Amino acid sequence: MKKALVTGGSGFVGGALIKELRRRDVEVATVCRGNQPLFDKLGVVHFQGDIRDPKVVVDAAKGCDVVFHVAAKAGIWGSWKDYYSINVTGTENILQACRAHDIPVLVYTGTPSVVFNGNDIKGADESMPYAEKFLCHYAHTKTIAEKKVLAANSESLKTVSLRPHLVWGPGDTNLIPRLLDRGRRKLLKQVGDGQNLVDVSYIDNVVDAHLLAAENLLSEGTASGKAYFISQGDPVHLWGWINDLFGRLDIPKVEQHVSFRKAYAAGAVMEAIYSIFGVKKEPLMTRFLAEQLAKSHWFSIGNAKKDFGYQPKISTEEGIERMLASL
Repeated sequence: MKKALVTGGSGFVGGALIKELRRRDVEVATVCRGNQPLFDKLGVVHFQGDIRDPKVVVDAAKGCDVVFHVAAKAGIWGSWKDYYSINVTGTENILQACRAHDIPVLVYTGTPSVVFNGNDIKGADESMPYAEKFLCHYAHTKTIAEKKVLAANSESLKTVSLRPHLVWGPGDTNLIPRLLDRGRRKLLKQVGDGQNLVDVSYIDNVVDAHLLAAENLLSEGTASGKAYFISQGDPVHLWGWINDLFGRLDIPKVEQHVSFRKAYAAGAVMEAIYSIFGVKKEPLMTRFLAEQLAKSHWFSIGNAKKDFGYQPKISTEEGIERMLASL
């Protein structure tokens, strides 16, 4: 790997990936709407723009031998138009740029949300089918985009999709800050019986998975055309994990409970009200969020281990200690 394009370089995963690539002396270009002082410091070529603009993407991809497509519109609330244009049209532009410059490798950052079907998921592997119904535009558009990426796999362009679940660690701008904010404001209630197991993914392990997958596609290519779940390989009891984190930060533990049925119904009502009145702010509860907080969702990482040697190097406990030190 000589030169890589990383989309979404100002984000959590994209930024961490850029730092590791530069540490390995790989040339890096990035496409993102915001500028970061870190880019100049690391010698990153920054193309300020939007992945929905095909010219910006094609210009940024010139001279690269690997593309890491990390950029996406995340979250669980917003217009279909925005989610589709960024997550689907933006991915189509990435594929077009790869073909225009004969780039041989594309590593796409997907999500396990593409298989969420409303049921508990316990140890499933990548043979689990895509969901047929979606409770948020994020999961739906990421499914469409992943299908396009994997369908584009060929001898001239090898593609892979990685599905890291609940990424966290030092520098996190989404998951942990949101949890801490809601915890401090006492806006969290345990949904369901609190026994649900979920996968989490420490940031360094996620970055390592991206690099291992890229190296595989540049060599033997056993991962080409496939999707892979990425995690710590050791699911946590979600509410115990959250309360342990809160306890270490002197945040009151979550003690109030609500049934899954009530939370799901509340989410449906809030979604309807917010839609009717055009409220852009994300509701405190949605049907998708209720399922995430009450259901088990953890996956096998056996195929990632077998096909490209992924192994979580940083344990969950060590990751927590590192994150606490950064906080």
